[in-house]
Order: sequence, then structure tokens, then C-alpha cells
Amino acid sequence: MNLLKPIQQQKISDQVFEQLKELIFRGTLKPGEKLMPERVMADSMNVSRTTIRNAIGRLVTMGLVVHKQGKGTFVAMPDPKRDNPFALAMTAQNASIYDLLEVRMGLECVAAALAADRADDADISAMTQSITEMEKEVQAGRLGTEADTSFHMAVAYATKNQLHIQVMKNFYDYLFHGIRESLHFLYEDAQNIQLILDQHKAIMTAIVNRAPEKAYEAMQQHIEFVKEFFKQREK
Repeated sequence: MNLLKPIQQQKISDQVFEQLKELIFRGTLKPGEKLMPERVMADSMNVSRTTIRNAIGRLVTMGLVVHKQGKGTFVAMPDPKRDNPFALAMTAQNASIYDLLEVRMGLECVAAALAADRADDADISAMTQSITEMEKEVQAGRLGTEADTSFHMAVAYATKNQLHIQVMKNFYDYLFHGIRESLHFLYEDAQNIQLILDQHKAIMTAIVNRAPEKAYEAMQQHIEFVKEFFKQREK
């Protein structure tokens, strides 16, 4: 019996779906941001409006975008309570910010090292854009939460490891939640602002210089800094 099946090309709607999903997880399309009209997307991607509608329908089903009657379609705000393996584990174990940071340590230090070997120009561009946005947000007196998250997701995509990316996708809401909670307290002390930016720049510099060990260490130092801040804060 022949168990092999002919290889089929990926459907156009699947390609549209994957492209929009990646823009959301990379943070290019930010939480709360309104999507452009279907007609404009269809023209930009050279596909039919039906194809766009099907792709958006799948994003709605996944909870990544939401329709608002009479207003349009918007990127969904991350919900730490949304059902996914990490949400269930965090709730069941009453996990703390330390638990979250330890998971980040394991995932992201390895990701930074892999990214130093595998990042392409698009990945570097995404990291650069995220840091630029963080600087603008901080200068405007805001926390830069979305840009911070986008940077870490850009590092994840730079690993080129689809399993790692998928894990980070499931972890996304908690990554967002953890960074937001961390920065809220970290930025109460203005001296920490430049330190956080410098730490992100050090990670990117190591990745750009193709230095896996330094990238690993830079990410480790960044997360350890946040952990130490919370340790000192509780004393």
C-alpha cells in the first residue's frame, strides 16, 4: 500500500493567514491596532477579498483579532487568562513573576544564541525597529511594553526553529504580561530606563556580530537584572 501522497502547494489563503499571523506575533501589528480594510489588504497582497476574509476568519477563531461592529477589525489585546498550555500551567501552579522569568531565561538565552547564528537582514531590521520604538515610547513617558515584547519575539523568529517559535507564540500573552508588569515597577526608578535599553542593545549587538556565547550572556544578564530588581524590591 502506497502511504505517500502528492505534495500540494500551499493555498493562497494559508499564505495570507501566515503572513498576518506573523505580523501580529512579531508585534508589527500591535495589540489594539486596527487592521486596514479588506479591500486595501486585497490590493496590497494581490489576492481576492474572499481570500482576505477567510484568513481574517481564522485569526478571529484563534483569538488574535476581533471584529467590532461598525468600527472594523482590531488586533486582540493579549489576555493572560486565555486558554493555552502556559495559561493553564500558570493558573494551576499559582505561578509568580519569578517562575515567569525562569521560563524566559531558559527559552530566551538559547534563542539569543541561535539567533546569533541564524538571524537574517529582516530579523535584524525587526530588532532595530523594536529598539527604536522603545526609545520613542520612553521619551514620550510611556513604558514601551509592546516594543519590548516585539524585540523578544524578533529574537525568537531569528532562531529559524519552528518549534521554538511555536512555543513562544503560546507563551506570547505571558511574555507580554510579564514585561508589562516588570516595566511598571522597573520604570518607577528613572535610572533603570537607560539600563534596560542598553541591555537590549547589547543583545542585538551580539546577534549582529554573530557571537552566540555573548548573545546568550547578554540575554542572561538582562533577565537576571529584572530578577534581582524584584528580589531587592521585596526586601
